[in-house]
Amino acid sequence: METHSEKSFLLRALEKILRFFAVLVLKKYHPIIVGVTGSVGKSSTKEAIALVLSSEYEVRKSEGNYNNEVGIPLTILGEKSQGHSLAGWIRVMLRTCSLLVFPCRYPEILVLEMAVDRPGDMEYLLRFVPVTVGVVTRIGESHLEHFKTVGAIAREKGRLVTRLPEEGIAVLNADDERVLSLREKIRAKIYTYSISSGEATVSGEHYAFDERTGVGFSFKLRYEGVSIPVRLPNLMGEHLVSSALAAVAVGLALKMNPVSIVTALERFESLPGRMRLIAGKNGALLIDDTYNASPDSVEAALSTLSRMRASRKILVLGDMLELGSNSDIFHRALAAQAYPMGLSAVFLVGEKSCLFGEALALRGFSRERIFCFDHPEKAGGALSEFLREGDAVLIKGSRGMRMEKVVKQAMEHPEDAAKLLCCQSPEWLAKPFMFPKE
Repeated sequence: METHSEKSFLLRALEKILRFFAVLVLKKYHPIIVGVTGSVGKSSTKEAIALVLSSEYEVRKSEGNYNNEVGIPLTILGEKSQGHSLAGWIRVMLRTCSLLVFPCRYPEILVLEMAVDRPGDMEYLLRFVPVTVGVVTRIGESHLEHFKTVGAIAREKGRLVTRLPEEGIAVLNADDERVLSLREKIRAKIYTYSISSGEATVSGEHYAFDERTGVGFSFKLRYEGVSIPVRLPNLMGEHLVSSALAAVAVGLALKMNPVSIVTALERFESLPGRMRLIAGKNGALLIDDTYNASPDSVEAALSTLSRMRASRKILVLGDMLELGSNSDIFHRALAAQAYPMGLSAVFLVGEKSCLFGEALALRGFSRERIFCFDHPEKAGGALSEFLREGDAVLIKGSRGMRMEKVVKQAMEHPEDAAKLLCCQSPEWLAKPFMFPKE
């Protein structure tokens, strides 16, 4: 049986081998590389960009959680993780050698999600990934446990655009002051996007959405004085519109026709666990936003729930993780936004989320409508019995809280969980739930 140190050694060796081959492949094929980072919205923005670009280019994007030291080289090589299979990894190396020796069809553009969890992560990735277009979505408190300050997070993630060469392109979210402040250190050409500010390169105005379900946005896209109507029939959540605008900016930066970009975006839909609507038991409507959680993303999800028409609005919240010493403060602070929404009940999983419940009660929210649990499946069981027709239920929490288990128990057709929910791999499902250690 392998010891922890042996596993660490093998993982480091695998990272070096994959990085070595990735560098050789990039030098041979010279694709345009679009890198996407941020505290919130990376995956959705990556999906929107890939969708837009694939209408005119051959594109490969990061799949699933392939956004780190192993996942990014695998995306470059066009391979999947082989887990603990030595034979599988040998086959990966052989196929890569074939890719290097023989002329092969290779994508024109790679769209890579670039995660930063700890200091030095972006620095490491940029050593072997020559990014052409860098996109920064939003800087927030995620991973504050490892960085200590939001400024440190901004500096590390910001390297994606501050290290771009003059001929590169930086795409910045103008709705985030921390992101926009990166302009001062960027040599590359800058495009900005905003859901409201007309001063951005790309912006939106005159938004309309289905108030009953909250699904489906239409708005006017403004670019260089021109206004173009946009329809996003499959989206809910204003922050996903922001992802679409980022994709517009990237497409324009790569000289695509604005009409082609807008047409492609009509097919944009959210990923599993990112503001997806799922039919719940007893005629309820579930908003599955369980992939992850940070203060910014919870606030955005609450904003969407507040606009929906429903007989009862219910919040199911699991702990937000990796927030460091200010975790208690961040959880309690959510009560200021949640209390005026007229929630009918809150179901909470974890000690930190229960602090949010306590803050709600102090504002006057009935304690009889606050339910705390120590396991997501217990919360899911209680929620299932509570639901009735006309309910709108937002379910959210950090990935380690396994809030997709709540959704599975509360959905009308749990047999569809594998295709509708996030985190459904056999390896992930086999792991028993344990409260993450902060």
